[in-house]
Amino acid sequence: MTTILLAFLVLSVLTPALTRVLSTRVFYLIALLPAAAFVVTLTQTATVTQGGSVTESVPWIPQLGVALSFRVDTLAWLLALVVTGVGALVLLYCARYFDADEPALGRFAACLLAFAGTMYGLVTADDVVVMFMFWEITSVLSYLLIGHYTFRRESRGAALQALIVTTFGGLVMLVGIVMLSVEAGTTSLALLVAHPVTGPVATWAILLILVGAFSKSALVPFHFWLPAAMAAPTPVSAYLHAAAMVKAGIYLVARLAPGYADTEGWMPVLMTIGIWTMLVGAWRSLRQHDLKLVLAYGTVSQLGFIMVVVGFGTRDAALAGVALLLAHALYKAALFLVVGIIDHRAGTRDLRKLSGIGRSDPALAAIALVAVASMAGLPPLLGFVAKEAVFTAFLEAGLHGDGWGWAALAGTAVGSVLTVAYSIRFFHGAFASRTGRAPTALHPSRWDILLAPGLLAVATIVLGPLAGALDPLLAPYADTVPGGGHAHLALWHGFEPALGITAVVLTLGAAMFWRRRRVAALQERVPGTVDAGRGYGLLVRTVDRTAARLTHFAQHGGLPQYLGTILVVFVLALGLAATVNRTWPDTVVLWDYPGQVIIAVIMILAAIAASRSGQRMTAVLLAGVTGYGMVALFAFHGAPDLALTQALVETMTLVVFVLVLRRLPVNVARPQAPLHRRRRALIGILVGLTMGTIAVIALGARQDPSIALDLPRLTLEAHGTNIVNVALVDIRAWDTMGEVSVLIVVATGVASLLFVSGRTETLPRLKGSRTQRSPRNRRRVVADPQASSAGHAVTRQSWLLAGRTIRPADRSILIEVIVRLLFHPAIVVSVFLLFAGHNAPGGGFAGGLLAGLALVARYLAGGRYEIGEAAPIDPGKILGLGVILAVGTAVASLFVTGIPLLSGYASIDVPLLGHLSFGTSTIFDIGVYLVVIGLALDILRSLGSEIDRQSETGEAPPAGSDASATADGAAAAAPGAGPGAEPVPEVVP
Repeated sequence: MTTILLAFLVLSVLTPALTRVLSTRVFYLIALLPAAAFVVTLTQTATVTQGGSVTESVPWIPQLGVALSFRVDTLAWLLALVVTGVGALVLLYCARYFDADEPALGRFAACLLAFAGTMYGLVTADDVVVMFMFWEITSVLSYLLIGHYTFRRESRGAALQALIVTTFGGLVMLVGIVMLSVEAGTTSLALLVAHPVTGPVATWAILLILVGAFSKSALVPFHFWLPAAMAAPTPVSAYLHAAAMVKAGIYLVARLAPGYADTEGWMPVLMTIGIWTMLVGAWRSLRQHDLKLVLAYGTVSQLGFIMVVVGFGTRDAALAGVALLLAHALYKAALFLVVGIIDHRAGTRDLRKLSGIGRSDPALAAIALVAVASMAGLPPLLGFVAKEAVFTAFLEAGLHGDGWGWAALAGTAVGSVLTVAYSIRFFHGAFASRTGRAPTALHPSRWDILLAPGLLAVATIVLGPLAGALDPLLAPYADTVPGGGHAHLALWHGFEPALGITAVVLTLGAAMFWRRRRVAALQERVPGTVDAGRGYGLLVRTVDRTAARLTHFAQHGGLPQYLGTILVVFVLALGLAATVNRTWPDTVVLWDYPGQVIIAVIMILAAIAASRSGQRMTAVLLAGVTGYGMVALFAFHGAPDLALTQALVETMTLVVFVLVLRRLPVNVARPQAPLHRRRRALIGILVGLTMGTIAVIALGARQDPSIALDLPRLTLEAHGTNIVNVALVDIRAWDTMGEVSVLIVVATGVASLLFVSGRTETLPRLKGSRTQRSPRNRRRVVADPQASSAGHAVTRQSWLLAGRTIRPADRSILIEVIVRLLFHPAIVVSVFLLFAGHNAPGGGFAGGLLAGLALVARYLAGGRYEIGEAAPIDPGKILGLGVILAVGTAVASLFVTGIPLLSGYASIDVPLLGHLSFGTSTIFDIGVYLVVIGLALDILRSLGSEIDRQSETGEAPPAGSDASATADGAAAAAPGAGPGAEPVPEVVP
């Protein structure tokens, strides 16, 4: 099973590339995988028929008892066959349904295949946490599939609606899953059902889980998202909304029913919601004119029907429920595929515009007739067998004194009458000839598009008479439900009450269609006061308006108001928490040595001066004093790693500020005296006091021994002696991986804001330099007449290649000399810090920052062309390579040891060098090193090179009264820009 899931993942990733080569033929290729999974599942039939199960388990999070465990028993076997079998047929259908010019065809094929794999994982997962992961992935993939036509507003709206509703239900369900797992002490579904939890906690947990099941299976009041999802391509409707995704909630209820059907609240909720859904869906289906909407509301109705049956909690109902689940998947998927063919060939799905299609395409009509007849419950089809079993199970329960049995029988019988009526209406509207209307013209199509719906129809026909052979395959699941029962599946049970109920249902349903005008008139008189779809729209609009008004109230005064709101909330929240605190330290040490007081006073004075400064650059430098004050504190406290990193971060931060300030006025704009100075001062003082109080509380809040006591031992076990670096790349590598991801997001966000005319791939370079790869060719010989006192041209090697692009007045000989002297040593030291960090101060983060600062110095000396010569590579590729190394280390460890980010080491004795130890954590650290360098290059490209280019071309001048002066000042400050600058050399695009 894990191999099948991995195959789905790999092939889904490759599908977009394969689509570019194979076009629509890619569906034939990818359909082989679910077909293979179908065959593999069939090979497990003997085991599950005997009541056994096929299991696999891979340890994942042993601390929480969570494992990648999978289990195929009878219920999972049935759902896996439905998911893979119908999935393979739908993929084959897609090969003829879509044209080669279909937009985003590769993405659609990949998502549909990934959805099939995800559903397979969902129905076979034995761990509730893993099952929930697949559950939520189906919501995301359904969002992408429903919204396939991104250029259509209704598609985007339907996709978002489905995502919001199903995700809301999923989050509610997660709470129930956690409650149930904690109470039972296990996350295994099999154990949770075999040893059910009882009591109030179990009751609330089950009710929360039912909310998730109802939202996924589109039961009232969440049913409105399913008809809206018909904006998706027809294969999506046939697979997700008939055979697969909407069955997830039913599967979960069927899975839990053997253990929790007797839980308080289970039966009233399921019976009420299920029967009401069946009636509402069928009633709404009779009012639709779009064939897909007729089927969509019919699906809602049938989902309510199946939910009632599988959740009824008796052995006979369970057997009938799984049979009905199979029958519904076959006939409803076939009908959706038929509608897709009609839509393609006729150009419309409006049954009022269709006429004579049954005569024009009798094969298509025959397939639809079989599926419709099974949906209505006509013999000898599988739908008839399943409904007979349902009525028998409810009747037996009622006769044995179960009041819910009579309620379920009455509700489902009335719902079945409506089902027969809309079934006949669907077939008549799609295929009958209409008086006074010419036959609908059909576009030609290949015969093989009928293959998928035809096979589903054949299965519906064959499984009806073979119900006796199907019974022993499904009975092992039914036998797990407590309570007596002796029913079995068969096409003919003789003349019994259930047959009479079926006859009455069919007769009344046909009569409703015969009197359809009167029924339609009655429906028109029923007010549509209660509409869940309108309620959803009203709720969303209310949330939007409330959020907008709240935002306007709290954030309407510019940046000072925004910060004030955030800080006030901070003071109120943490201040309230501090007032109820009872864990104060016994003693408070004001300082360890007098030097701390001096540093603190300097930092305080710098912060106050920064807040009162009238010049931006001065304010930034004063703010930097506080950062370098922290460097001094770290250094004096014996933390060289923290001091080094803080110094490098503070320096890089100052550089970024300086780069940004070039596009802003020199002075802080103050057209009038600052408002609310006392209020702002009060907020600032309160924030400082609150933060100080929280720090004091934190010192006294510890009750257990600190984990820091184990860090020296863990560091030595990781073959290192630098606790800080080992913690970053080994002990707490998950945190570092998250921080690396944040850095990439920040780089992407900054670049997206700055590049107003399209993001360039690489930094600009001098003409022809891209072809000169060797270091020898990159060191050019240039004529410099100024270097000769005799007036003769003298040649010298120029290392700062782009220095000549800066006008002479803006060049600094001091900076160029310093950069020439320090650039290469800085790069060497950065590499040293990278590899020495495991045992000495340094590491990938510090080394990357130093290399980034060296590149910054190169930029300051030679301008944007110089940085292009120094690093002629797309920063995004460096960022990507860093992430690949970091994540690859985690993934490789997962497959080798079963535990992600578990380091491995190799030691060797080398003459002269001594004993060397190299670990996989070093590879992780190299990834961090590359990410930081990539971030520095991206900042130079965004805040440096791009701002320079905008200054040269006059793009996006700063707004305000000082705009023109600012632009001129920025142009003068930018390397290679401004009046009198030498012509910018031609660059390689």
